[in-house]
Amino acid sequence: MVERYAYLFWKYQAFRAFVNNARRGRWYQEQVLLRKVRRHASSEFGRAHGFAHIRTVSDFRKQVPITDYEYYRPWIEKLKAGKWDAMYGPGTKVLMFALTSGTTGQPKYIPITNHFFREYCRGWQLWGVKLYWDHKDLVYKKTLKLASDWRQFYTPGGTPCGAISGLVGHTAPFLARLRFALPQCVTEIHSADAKHYVALRLGLACPRIGLIGTANPSTLVEFARLAQREAEHLIRDIYNGSLRADLSIPWNIRQKLRPYFRRRDPARARQLERIVEQIGRLDLSRAWPELSVIAVWTGGPVRIFLPLVEKYYGKQAIRDHGLSASEGHMTVPYEDHSSSGILEYCHHFFEFIPVEERTSLQPTVLLAHELEVGRDYYILLTTSSGFYRYDIRDVVRCTGYLDDVPLIEFLNKGAHFANFTGEKLSESQVVEAVETAFRQLGIPPQPFTLAPAIADRPRYVLLLEPGQTERREAELAAAVNAQLARLNCEYANRLETHRLDPITVQYVPPGTWARLRQLHTQERGNFEEYKHPCLVADLDFIDRVTKSTIAAGQEGCQTKLHHHLEDHLVLSQLNLQAEGWR
Repeated sequence: MVERYAYLFWKYQAFRAFVNNARRGRWYQEQVLLRKVRRHASSEFGRAHGFAHIRTVSDFRKQVPITDYEYYRPWIEKLKAGKWDAMYGPGTKVLMFALTSGTTGQPKYIPITNHFFREYCRGWQLWGVKLYWDHKDLVYKKTLKLASDWRQFYTPGGTPCGAISGLVGHTAPFLARLRFALPQCVTEIHSADAKHYVALRLGLACPRIGLIGTANPSTLVEFARLAQREAEHLIRDIYNGSLRADLSIPWNIRQKLRPYFRRRDPARARQLERIVEQIGRLDLSRAWPELSVIAVWTGGPVRIFLPLVEKYYGKQAIRDHGLSASEGHMTVPYEDHSSSGILEYCHHFFEFIPVEERTSLQPTVLLAHELEVGRDYYILLTTSSGFYRYDIRDVVRCTGYLDDVPLIEFLNKGAHFANFTGEKLSESQVVEAVETAFRQLGIPPQPFTLAPAIADRPRYVLLLEPGQTERREAELAAAVNAQLARLNCEYANRLETHRLDPITVQYVPPGTWARLRQLHTQERGNFEEYKHPCLVADLDFIDRVTKSTIAAGQEGCQTKLHHHLEDHLVLSQLNLQAEGWR
């Protein structure tokens, strides 16, 4: 035990250096940028963008435009074929491609290079060391970490594709692996229900779980619900030292898991059985009495799941993962119950665009030390994966400073995105899905809005005014759901893992869309430039749009009645005139 504390103290010095060097954050940022540019100056991409002539940040901005994934897609196709020199200089190789949803129907393949992965792991180590320093009891407890496979399939060039979290676990040091309650082969189970069952089977056999970690809190909510549904099977498996035979687990992975299920544990099974008898369900907070920390995202829309996490796991310390994505680990939160973190100034180069200038043809682009506390920005990334001035469409807020380095918290995906469980729906995907469903079912095109709603779990609701979809609601909802799952792999996964419920159709009062346009015109003018919102990320949108329409209808009731009578009188006169003419 003394050795573990000594190891923690030694590792903590890296975090202290990270904090102390923040006073030179501006210098570090420039050096990080120039190092990345020089490393890849000889690549096809580097030659095409004049990397050899870049000496300053100003030079870099002149040579490289603000980019998104589609800008890199032709180059990444070459990487997938194994042509590393398309984007990288000597000494750089692609370890894997991380898969995530794109704004079009095609997924994004994020190249994970050896240099990028080293920086990515260092960022997580800084986060982890501070967490363990603050919660030293974790040193002698087990960690239950939920991750996914990094080798789901391979490109034509032979490069694995999957989740970067799986590669992190696969390459973890021996001492770190000793803390994990789950063997690495659990990530190779691709069926979400089967993987979570196995994780529960192994985790519940271990009463000394101190830390549970995964990216999205909605995963933990479904994890706890699965424990309640499958309590009888889980307790029986622990008692017998077995694993259910009907789970969708490939034979070779079952063989790898066999050593972990051989030991019968009747005493532990009886402990869990008593919990069920006492409160009527398998409660994870009681099953793991030494649980003290939960590590998940807490910023942005996912915070709606935090009360449910507390309901299922008790009042534990919650440490935010920080602003992280397949494209990079960007901040290091250093306190419990806060999504704000120190910008990783020593790993990636960052630029920021004020939110209000997002659509400007020549927006103001700021460096990290130029941010204003309390203001919101879109973040641009330059990383060792080969992305430069990359717009990941995340909106962040500057919450303070550590010397020369800003503290950043994630707010939400930018305009035209919705992201509650990691599905990252884009408006373009929604439009394509609904239009395709309309065509398939022979329904005439009409205005619609897809909006989120929270009940037992989140779902999206397709809002329409009454018309030709009546009596076809279930058919339309199923068609839209299928199209979205086809277009967005993350959405399909969230449905499969029961973190999202399927789409439903709901009608808004007639005249709602006209009322929305009218309100927009009153508030902002410019009637001609109004764009109907096909996707919104506002949880209150359904209630608000319904209530505002009803209120508007009540306010205008007398006027509408007067106009209706006038119209009726005019029509009657016209009819009489027409009859007289005939």
